Order: sequence, then C-alpha cells, then structure tokens
Amino acid sequence: MEFFSIVLFLFLSLLFSYLYFHSHTRKHNNTGFKIYPIVGSLPEFLINRHRFLEWTTLVLCECPTNTAVLFSPTSVHSVVTANPHNIEHILKTRFGNYPKGEQFISLLVDFLGMGIFNSDGDLWKVQRKTASYEFNTRSLRNFVMENVAVELQTRLLPIFSRASETDRILDLQDLLERFAFDNVCKLAFNVDPGCLSGDGTTGTEFMTAFEDAAMLSSQRFMSALPKIWKIKKLFNVGTERRLRESIAIVHKFADEIIQSRMEAKNLNHDEDLLSRFIGVEDNNSPEFLRDIIISFILAGRDTTSSALSCYEELREMHYLHAAISESMRLYPPVPVDTKACLNDDVLPDGTVIKKNWFITYHTYAMGRTESLWGKDCNEFKPERWLENGVYRKENPFRFPVFHAGPRMCLGKDMAYIQMKSIAACLIERFEIDPVDKDTCPKHLLSLTLRMKGGLPVRVRIRARNAT
Repeated sequence: MEFFSIVLFLFLSLLFSYLYFHSHTRKHNNTGFKIYPIVGSLPEFLINRHRFLEWTTLVLCECPTNTAVLFSPTSVHSVVTANPHNIEHILKTRFGNYPKGEQFISLLVDFLGMGIFNSDGDLWKVQRKTASYEFNTRSLRNFVMENVAVELQTRLLPIFSRASETDRILDLQDLLERFAFDNVCKLAFNVDPGCLSGDGTTGTEFMTAFEDAAMLSSQRFMSALPKIWKIKKLFNVGTERRLRESIAIVHKFADEIIQSRMEAKNLNHDEDLLSRFIGVEDNNSPEFLRDIIISFILAGRDTTSSALSCYEELREMHYLHAAISESMRLYPPVPVDTKACLNDDVLPDGTVIKKNWFITYHTYAMGRTESLWGKDCNEFKPERWLENGVYRKENPFRFPVFHAGPRMCLGKDMAYIQMKSIAACLIERFEIDPVDKDTCPKHLLSLTLRMKGGLPVRVRIRARNAT
C-alpha cells in the first residue's frame, strides 16, 4: 500500500509538472477554466490559488454569461458565477435548494460552531428570528451609537491627535479593526476588551487569536484535497495545530464571559445581544451561546473595519454613503460565498448544476464586470451611486456585498452608520495620507478581505482645526 502511494505521488508530480509548463505556453483560446484529462481544473487551481480572486475574476469576465464550471478530479464540481440573475436564483428564488451544506459547515465548525453564519434549516431560522427582532429595536441602535461615540471621542481621535503631533506612522487597518472589535464586544457581551486603548491585555490576546483563527480556517478552503487538512488536524500538526491553539484562546475568553453572565442574578435582557439570546431561550447551552456570539463578532469586526455625531445628519451624507458603497463594490468585505446544491437544477443563464455540486457567487468579480458597471468598472467613482445628488440604492443581487434574499445581513444599516461616523469624524479633523501613495496594497484573503501588511498612514490636523 505504501509503495503504491509513493508511485501514485510521483506520477501525479510528473503530471502536474508537465501541465504547469504546458499551461504557461498555451494561450487562452476558450472561455472558462481550463480542463485537463483525469485531473480536471486542479492544475489551474494549484497554480493560481495564491491569486484566487484575480484569476477567477479574469476567467469570469471572459465568459459570455460571467459563469464558469470549475471541474475537480472527483464527480463533485463547482459553478462560479458573477451573474446577478444566477445570484438571485440561488439566494432567493430557489433559496431552499442552496443551503450552506455539510461540507462548507464542516470547514468552519471548529471556529464558528453552529452559529448563524454556519448553520442551515431550523437552527439557522431560530437564530435569524431572534437576531432580526433585536436588530430592529431602537434600544440596540442607541446602544451602538452611544458606544461608537465614546470610542471615537475617548480613544480613536486622541490616537490621531498624538500621531499628528509626533509624525508617528499609524496602521489604519489595525486601528479600525481594534475600534470595531471593541465595539462589537460591547454589543455582543457588554464587555470592553480595550483593544484600541491598549488597556486590555486579555482582549488584545483574544483579538489576535480571533484573527489567526479566521485566517487559518479560511485556508482550509484552498486545500487541494480535503483529506490533507483533516490529516493535519488528526495529528495536530502545522496550521491545524495553530488553529486549535487560536480557537482555544477565543473559546476561553468567550466562555468565561458567558458563564459569568448566566450566573448573574439580575440579567438585563435589553443590555446586549448575549443577554437577549440568554433571555429568549434559558435552556441554550453555553457552547451554543458561544457559537452565536463568535459569529456576530466576526460580522461586526471585519465588515465594519474593512469598509459612527448625530444619526439624522449621517443619513443626509449622500456622497459619503456613495463613496463607502463604491469602496465595497471594488473591495467587498466578503469577496466570495459558497452554497451547496441539494438537487439538479438549471441556472437562469442555462448553466446546468448537479446535485451535491457547489456554487460560488463572486462579489469581487462582479465589481469588475463591464456588463454590470460599464467600461469604467475598475475606476473608483462614487458618482455612479448618485442621482441628482441623492444616493440611489442598488439591486442587492447586482451588489450582494451584504448578501441578499432571506440571509440578507441584518446589520447593514448599522454598519453604514458606523462607517460614516468614523469617516466623517476623521476627515473633518485630519488629513490622512498613505505612506506609499504609488503602490496599491495587496489583499489578504481570509474569511473576509484584508490588506496585506496593513495600511500605513501619516496624519495631520487640518488647518481650520489647528489651535
């Protein structure tokens, strides 16, 4: 058996080497992903997985309906699409036929458990129902706004002021992630980890572990064969060992808070999301509550930072709203999302998809598709969102940055409010310049899209604000 495995490995290595050099000397005469005998599109995937978004975007933009099939060596293939009609079909029209699916859930279950972003069916519905009600309450919106205002005035703005005085370089991405992390922990636990101020050592350790867990979990999706990461997990080696260590830190932090809150005699169910979920179902286990909260932290921390001062004034800032939407069109926080197909189907553009296949809708590619946004699709142009100076809402299936259909993001409005508040406060007071203006930052594909190496900037107080 061992000898057979060695021979098979050598054969596949030689085959891959041949296909690698062959693919680099062969022109793209056909649209879609290249397909080879026996191994399907695997060689192309292995060659390009380090630049997965760029590679798949190029392929989809060359396809007549912006849809292509990624053939694997097995009978289970993947459809990748940037077609709004297909996206509406899977996210709304045939919603029940396209769940997350067992395989997708298995990749993230160690980190996210069975929280709202990693569950289907009744388990998803009960979480969605509770969260939907709570996100529509005035008390929760006020809670968010009050905490955002405090974080801005007492932490973020002073950091910028001190940096402007000392000419210190700031990592804007890191600061915004810390800002969002503090706020979402207050929203989820009513606990201030102090990541932005640097006061909370435990909170900072939790945040670092959370980032590592998200990154390492996402790498499972890029594994050539599922058995590879499963074997590493079984023997607790390599990235799977690091993932287990990071998850342990995240779980310990969350579990301690949940346990103390469940033991509290006077629990205020209007205080935060954790209290609300405890109040809805008193028999929810600590592990299930942890899954729920970790999912909300992932949503609140990453989508707000990669993308809060009076509420009504913010609603009137149409150009700022347009600029934020344009940023997310080109750099969506969640660039790709994958569903499973329960039963054979035909997509609106005529693409056939079989039972147990996967389908990925490619938000990143959609923002770079001429048929959707015109020949200037690669340009940053906030004006495309304005009509007579007023922000114009876009079809969510053409702009699925906040998902669409029954799983539409519940925190969409809150996210815009937070992003507009941060941007308005900082731009009003400071001039912010990237340290390297001539180089476009490279992206880092985790569960969400981030900038590799962060975003180093210099800040100066605007002349009218100088004293």
